[in-house]
Amino acid sequence: MHDTLPRLTAIAFPPLQRGRLDTLQVNLGYRCNQSCLHCHVNAGPNRTEMMDEDNIALIAEVLRQRGLGTLDLTGGAPELHPGFRALVRQARGLGVRVIDRCNLTILSEPGQDDLAAFLAEQAVEVVASLPCYSAGNVDRQRGDGVFERSIEGLRALNALGYGQPGSSLRLNLVYNPQGPSLPPDQKRLQADYQRELAEHFGVVFHELLALTNMPIQRFGSTLVSKGSFDTYMDLLRGSFRPENLDGVMCRSLVSVDWQGWLYDCDFNQQLGLPAGHSNVRRHLRDLLQRDLSGQAIRVAGHCYGCTAGQGSSCGGALAA
Repeated sequence: MHDTLPRLTAIAFPPLQRGRLDTLQVNLGYRCNQSCLHCHVNAGPNRTEMMDEDNIALIAEVLRQRGLGTLDLTGGAPELHPGFRALVRQARGLGVRVIDRCNLTILSEPGQDDLAAFLAEQAVEVVASLPCYSAGNVDRQRGDGVFERSIEGLRALNALGYGQPGSSLRLNLVYNPQGPSLPPDQKRLQADYQRELAEHFGVVFHELLALTNMPIQRFGSTLVSKGSFDTYMDLLRGSFRPENLDGVMCRSLVSVDWQGWLYDCDFNQQLGLPAGHSNVRRHLRDLLQRDLSGQAIRVAGHCYGCTAGQGSSCGGALAA
């Protein structure tokens, strides 16, 4: 696999500083039941990295002591971690909003038959990956049969109340382009998704979040192999909008890897860039004593992916 870090660190990006920390985004491990081309985590069924019990216990303590409002659980497939459900219960018991970054096919994996019901019982917000409303496009990116299983997962969630008009059970979908291009307008694309999924599959959801593919890990390596890395970076830099800087997720979120180390965002985590400008790594336990407000954020060329065009973050587009 081609390492894109040297190329990205050679590209300047405007300085950023943290605001108030509100969200703890935790990667519970890289094991996943899928292997997607665009995956910036390089997750898959053969990955074995999983967070240990000591770090799992620290998560609830940090949420409590720092008074954080949101726990955002990612992977891999975070639901494959044996401590996933206990952690969700702990966080919800503290009144913390919990987001599950769900790939939908996990809902039909052996041993996960009651997962959708558990998520509904705990009022977990589901953010589900569905890169297109076309079966062919999804299966090309994520594997044969993934679209059909994704629709089955969405129907199961809908049956429990997720995504229904007026329901408090939030169901948001995530779109990312098929290749090295920017996402289209999020609102117009959302309307297309809602129309197509309702008409053809009877599926409803609340919002569509349009994300830009990051030139790192599996996707970045593919760009290098095809000789299109520089062209894609030119697109991102040429589409930079400075007004997006105020809304980037790293200003209010800290990313935690499966070993408990801190990063300014999930993308920096995958590039191995520790939080802040120091090369001294900070750990989840440091948040028990340290306030990150005002700290400089580690930036590099991939940050243009969050600030190009309409912008892109874990919550979707930044600009109208």
